[in-house]
Amino acid sequence: PDPPSTCSNCYQRGPNPTVSALEADSGPYSVRTINVSSWVSGFGGGTIHYPVGTEGTMGAIAVIPGYVSYERSIKWWGPRLASWGFVVITTDTNTIYDQPDSRADQLSAALDYVISQSNSSRSPIYGMVDANRLGAMGWSMGGGGTLKLSTERELKAAIPQAPYYAGFNPFDEITTPTLIIACELDVVAPVAQHASPFYREIPGSTAKAFLEINGGDHFCANSGYPDEDILGKYGIAWMKRFIDEDRRYDQFLCGPNHEADRSISEYRDTCNY
Repeated sequence: PDPPSTCSNCYQRGPNPTVSALEADSGPYSVRTINVSSWVSGFGGGTIHYPVGTEGTMGAIAVIPGYVSYERSIKWWGPRLASWGFVVITTDTNTIYDQPDSRADQLSAALDYVISQSNSSRSPIYGMVDANRLGAMGWSMGGGGTLKLSTERELKAAIPQAPYYAGFNPFDEITTPTLIIACELDVVAPVAQHASPFYREIPGSTAKAFLEINGGDHFCANSGYPDEDILGKYGIAWMKRFIDEDRRYDQFLCGPNHEADRSISEYRDTCNY
């Protein structure tokens, strides 16, 4: 069973976090999966990952890949986040050529699908999802879609990774707490033209952070790359802090620990949150 909560106005779940626990391959809960058919409406199907051994409703997170890429490129986030107490859907897209605005729509459709499954007594995740606590993630054009969705739908947290978005954008309207993951040597979505200006455009009044992986290329946050430990720590901490409103995770997002990490070439934030 989960330890008792230490706050009355949050959704605290799980043991007290540590660096080693957050950097491990999995969290305190075992994870089961549900395959989602590619015939589903609104997005390209995928996989729902959900934790077992915990009670009550949980936040839901949708994760979408980038241009000419598939679910497998971002699938590692599914079990990683679910093992910390979230219901996560990792998706494919309607076509691999879909642009960021379309990917925003598909992220939203995937979240709606998870909510509908939670409302269905026939589903293994029946009653598990709190429809008011949603998060979104995406890589490359999926990262651009994540930022776009943050201007269109109420989310509790967003994590675009190596985001790509061309042309005019409304990111100065974002109020969603947003962690932008950038890859220092990205030549597909160069940091100076995408991740960095996107971060600047998000209002300073919005909780936000910018994490750049030292020497990383465009794929630095993807499945199977060597940065899963550090990205897992920050990704989990961001979602726990803002979807679960769990301040036990502040220690990993604010403070001097980023400066001592050789994996991080640059870190910006609007602490304290």
